[in-house]
Parts: sequence; C-alpha cells; structure tokens
Amino acid sequence: MIKNYKFKTKPYEHQLKALEKSWAQDTYALFMEMGTGKSKVLVDNIAMLYDRGAIKGALVVAPKGVYKNWDSIEFPVHMPEHIEYTKVLWEPTSTKKKQAELDTLFADDDKLKILIMNVEAFSTSKGLDFARSFLNIFVGRALIGIDESTTIKNPTAKRTKNILTIGDLAKYRRILTGSPVTKSPLDLYSQCDFLDPNHLGHQSYYSFRARYANMVDRNFGGRRVQIVGSYRRLGELSDLLDSFSYRVLKEECLDLPEKVFTKRFVELTKEQDKAYKQMKEMALAMLDDGKLMSTVNVMTQLMRLHQITCGHFKADDGTITHLKNNRIDTLMELLDETDGKVIIWANYVEDIKNIVESLKKAYGEASTVEYHGSVDPRVRQENIALFQEKKGPTRYFVGNAQTGGYGITLTAANTVIYYSNNYDLEKRLQSEDRAHRIGQTGSVTYVDLIAEKTIDERIVKSLRDKINIANEIMGEDIKDWI
Repeated sequence: MIKNYKFKTKPYEHQLKALEKSWAQDTYALFMEMGTGKSKVLVDNIAMLYDRGAIKGALVVAPKGVYKNWDSIEFPVHMPEHIEYTKVLWEPTSTKKKQAELDTLFADDDKLKILIMNVEAFSTSKGLDFARSFLNIFVGRALIGIDESTTIKNPTAKRTKNILTIGDLAKYRRILTGSPVTKSPLDLYSQCDFLDPNHLGHQSYYSFRARYANMVDRNFGGRRVQIVGSYRRLGELSDLLDSFSYRVLKEECLDLPEKVFTKRFVELTKEQDKAYKQMKEMALAMLDDGKLMSTVNVMTQLMRLHQITCGHFKADDGTITHLKNNRIDTLMELLDETDGKVIIWANYVEDIKNIVESLKKAYGEASTVEYHGSVDPRVRQENIALFQEKKGPTRYFVGNAQTGGYGITLTAANTVIYYSNNYDLEKRLQSEDRAHRIGQTGSVTYVDLIAEKTIDERIVKSLRDKINIANEIMGEDIKDWI
C-alpha cells in the first residue's frame, strides 16, 4: 500500500521506511534528525489514516517558532491532492474573524479537520479547553502529533501535564524530534508517557529514574538532596525504545539533497515591538520629506531595524541599548533538538558575545569557540581545529560571515544556523559553503531565525532568491522593505 499511495511529494527511502513502520500503529515515535523530513512523514501518515477511515481529525502541537510552518508550508506542500481538509492555526486572540475560522473545525461535513497549536497554549486553560473540545467531536477517531516533543520532557511542567490529560482522547499518537535525549535519558519519560505509559513499563517518573539513574546525595545550603550522578541499563532502555520508534540520522540518508533549508520564527517582545515601530516611523518620515535617500542612508535604516529584531540597538553616539528578546531562547530550544556539531552565524558581534556566553553557561567552556574580527588570528585557527575534531568536546562554532565566511573548512557540522543574516549575497553563499564543501559526506541543514512581519523576512527571502540587497535596494520600493 505504501509505495502505491498517491503522495503529493515523493518521499525519500527513509521516509517510506518510517511510514511502513508507523502509519497503522496506535502510538509511535519518529526520532528523525532535523533535515530528514519528519514533518512530511506525519502529514502522509495523517492522510493515510484519513483515507482508511481511521481518523476524522488531527491535532498538531509544535513549539512557538515552528507551528506556523505547519500551517504555511508542511500541510500545503505535502497533503495529497485528493484529500479535502479544513486547517486552522490556533491563536489565543478572540477576534470575530478568528472565532469564525475556529468554528469551521466543528462543521458537519466529511472534510479532514486539522488544528495546529503551539505547545505554549497548553500552559493556559483556554488552549487546553479548546483542544479538548476539538478532540471530543471525533469520539476517539483522531490523531495527536507532538512536533519537537522535547518540549514536553519536563514531567512537572504545566503544559506537559495538560497535554498528557488529552492523550487518551486520540486513538493515534505520535511524537517527533531529532534528539529525544537533550540532556539526559530521563528526558524520554514524559515523551513516551504521552504515547503510552506501558511503553517504558513505569507508572511514574520517579520509578523510571530509579531504574535508569544512579542517585547521589549532595548538600546545598545545609539541605541534603539527591541528584543524578550517572546512568545505567541504557542498553535495556534502547531495546524498549526500538519496539515503538524509528531513528533516522542525516548521515544514513544517502538520497537527501545536498542542502536543506528551513526557518524558525522568533516572536518580538513588547519592548522590541515598540522600538521597531518607532524606528520604522522615523525611517518612513525621512523618506516622506521629499529628499532622495542615499544607499548608505537606506542601509543604515535597514540595519537599525534589523538590530532591533536581534535584541539590541546602536545609537548614533555608539552606545548600545539591549532589548528584552526571545532570540537566544529560540536558539537554545533549536539546539536542544539538534544532534552533532553546529555552526552559528550572527551578523553583529554583540549577538556573538551573547550566544557564546549562553552556550558556555549551558554546555560548558569547552563546548563553544568563536570566530570574528576581534579574535586573534592564531586563536581563530586553533578554534577551527578544535571544532573539526570529530570526538572533541567543541560542538558549537559561533562567528560572523564577514570574517569566517571565506576560505575556512567546517565540515564537521551538518547543521548551520543563521542567528542573523548579513545583507551581502556573496557572504551568505560563502558562509553556507564552509560546511558544504569537499570533506562533507552528508546533507547540510540551514536554519534561518526570523522575526515575523519584520525586515528579517525580506532579508532572508532576498538572500534565498539570490538577490544582493546592498546592490538592489534602491531599485525596490524602499517603503515596502521598511
């Protein structure tokens, strides 16, 4: 049935294998590394179950930076043409237009109903209640898919507890993540508990921990507590996982394209939004005064808007104002889902400093090296060597494309993240090729962090379309850009 199915987009061999193993199972875990196409597998799985008459509705839950991709990319691109479906993106705002859209999910027709929610919505009673109401109309004939399921790894988190309460409302349950064990094997418990408490054979996190972790006593402030010292019986745990999961690494997928591009959305904070609007109004006022702005002036305005989306602002006197932002948190969540070594490019040294500090704090001093103009050339070469060591402790290379985008080899990485982009097309293409060059044996995934409805979107789109912004901006409608 699988190979003869009317797919909209042709699956790769590893995706076909994932479907063969999972599509008819009540519960299943797709542990597929970023860039291997786990989202398509879930879309096809939903379609096949609907065709079979096994489900009438599907709830897809994903992190804030990812869930809109399901609405704008994954379902439109991969849902088979013969399936009629109603798809709605959850938003907490209760406008009449949004309510009318949500109401279409309850229409009495034969269309497949799809609700897409961000995982953060399950920290609220409003989000939980709506998800429950949606699932209840299908009387068990539904599927729940948790994308980047490490977001529910914390058994004490409110959103984890709430998601676990609705699991039984869907006969079919799926979890998807590239790296199910982000910090410890204990991360698996809640993810697998959502699928089926019987999969791991433990009815509580604490009995699971007692089985697979060695606890040690420590004193903190005069208080004696137990913490995890080491892990045990990991072979046994691996065997348990094999019975209801499929693991895919990029290096095993010989038919993947050489380059895979994706994006992760970052929500502006109120502080950023206010500063962005003020700067935008100032830039538009300069355009409206009747004087032709030079390319230099235009690029300065774009740079200032771009800096605000990154969380800081450099004034004319050179002082830097830091703005509360979600960009670092989004990056850290993304890294939690990523296996192997990672290159992180950032356009501003201020961002590089923040990134390096956050990574070393989370993963240790040896985890991260930096590469930019302020780093001594001899140290830069040492940092490349540390990063290229296959079994070395250095996992993250953080730099800017102006300095690191040319002439160096960073083939130890299969993932490249653009925390922020340079406007120069040549620098973008050169920086992409630091990982994608002779010596690279696998596919490379490129992830752009994008603040929605800002200059970020235009910059990334132009670079992806091979447009050099600095050369082309004066020929564009500048107001549209700003």
